Amino acid sequence: MKELRYLNKYFIKYKYSFSLGIIFTIIAQIFSLFTPKLISKSFKAIEQFDKLTKTQRQSQVVISHFTEELVHNVLLIIGTTIIAGLLTFLMRQTLIVMSRHVEFDLKNEVFRQYENLSQNFYKQNRTGDLMNRISEDVSKVRMYVGPAVMYTINTFIRFAIVIGYMYNVSPRLTLYTLLPLPILSYCIFKLSSEINIRSTVFQQYLSKVSSFTQEIFSGIRVIKAYSLENQQQNNLIDLADESKSKSLNLAKVQSLFGPLMLALIGISNLIVIYFGGLMYINGSIQSIGTIAEFILYVNMLTWPVASLGWVSSMVQEAEASQKRLNEFLKIVPEIQNKNPNPSRIDGAISFENVSYTYQDTNIKALQNISFSVKKGETIAILGKTGSGKSTILSLLSRLYNVNQGSIRIDNHEIASLNLYDLRNSIGIVPQDAFLFSDSIKNNIKFGNENATDNQVIEAAKSAVVHDNIMDFNKQYETILGERGITLSGGQKQRVSIARAIIKNPAILLFDDCLSAVDTETEEAILNNLFEICKDKTTIIVSHRVSSAKNADRILILEDGKIIQQGSHNQLINQDGYYAALYLKQLSEKELL
Repeated sequence: MKELRYLNKYFIKYKYSFSLGIIFTIIAQIFSLFTPKLISKSFKAIEQFDKLTKTQRQSQVVISHFTEELVHNVLLIIGTTIIAGLLTFLMRQTLIVMSRHVEFDLKNEVFRQYENLSQNFYKQNRTGDLMNRISEDVSKVRMYVGPAVMYTINTFIRFAIVIGYMYNVSPRLTLYTLLPLPILSYCIFKLSSEINIRSTVFQQYLSKVSSFTQEIFSGIRVIKAYSLENQQQNNLIDLADESKSKSLNLAKVQSLFGPLMLALIGISNLIVIYFGGLMYINGSIQSIGTIAEFILYVNMLTWPVASLGWVSSMVQEAEASQKRLNEFLKIVPEIQNKNPNPSRIDGAISFENVSYTYQDTNIKALQNISFSVKKGETIAILGKTGSGKSTILSLLSRLYNVNQGSIRIDNHEIASLNLYDLRNSIGIVPQDAFLFSDSIKNNIKFGNENATDNQVIEAAKSAVVHDNIMDFNKQYETILGERGITLSGGQKQRVSIARAIIKNPAILLFDDCLSAVDTETEEAILNNLFEICKDKTTIIVSHRVSSAKNADRILILEDGKIIQQGSHNQLINQDGYYAALYLKQLSEKELL
């Protein structure tokens, strides 16, 4: 149960609902106990009537008296049952509704943690597994907070009240009735331990299935292109068979609870009838109504006792799920906002002997990089694949923290700035353009939620994608497929550029974002961008000289080091990577 202690803060938060639910439970149990008492009283009345002489039984006065007593008891039984039912309803309305609030809060907490965790975390964990934790695992935990807690409280309160009543009626018969309980407790303990083990394994396999299917759906075009449908189907069947096997193993243990509970309750009933009958014969109890009352008490305990197995199963499953949640809820995010105060960002950037090594691959992406960019200046970064270009932009956005050296913004250490102000001041167009399953307009407005329709159109025109959008039937209201699959690669890149432009940030970062557009469109976009970026600090990462030639300064990276830097005219007159790339791309253009 130690993993579930994490949820105690939610019980404290909703302590009033929780306390009110317990009060309703206690009162409901008290009212439900009137029925056995009234039935016992009715039996005693019938026994008294039976002991009367024949003449007395035929008297209308006597008949009327006993009839009134029986009707009075029946009406009381109906009334107390209705009240107990109403209170039970109110109990559910407080405790179950409370569990829904806890589920809501926990999902939000999990989601916030997902947002705060660093890029390294997402490199080490699969999306399907993370989705399974925020859905399946949180649902399992809700079952503990709601039904499991409710039935546990209900069971203990009912046991305390019912056993107290039973003991008051006949201590000896109560002792006989409770004889099976030690056996029950031992069985629950053994089965619960096994359920916890099997539930953990099952949840792990469920995550594997979720991760596998999520990857297949995301990469369905590749699967179809390589005609791998049958192979992937067979892989899923193998994985699903394993998951089914673990599920059946869990279900086999869980299925033992019901029959075991009912068998023990049946034994308790037999004990009541047998020993109660003997005690009635020898005069230890005075009325057969006492036996009827005890049978009703035992049957009132039937559901609570039978539910112990179900509750125990829910608790064990919830603990296994909460353990999975705790694994990363307790992770301290690598990237933290160390300055809660607002930070003003103008855009001057300085890298001083910056080195960075990726933790997951141990690849040294940058080695002693130093350069500076003035506010409003545009620089371009070129280099071969894997030279560290994108890493510079990731460090500048604080998606990672530097291993060595220093990055300064406006002469302030980047880590000392308010993280959210820093990122709000940066507009970034990533290499892999990601669009959401929403309208084109909302995807562009993602950069500025308060943007007007005219601003959206102007941003799209600057990114040279407006005409393409107007060709769609619903134009800017066109709903995109997952990851923007509705659009071509070049269209996705240009919508991403529009999204960055509309944000109007102090710093603009373009990570090879024109690789999927033709040279004519690229030229038009660049002309617009250089006009927009006049008063903004801009860094353009590219493989094309055409994207870099108009920059104030160009950096050439190789193996994480700066090997050349200068203007376009300076670099084409030097032997090296840039001049060779310029001549190569120039000749390719002439051939086209």
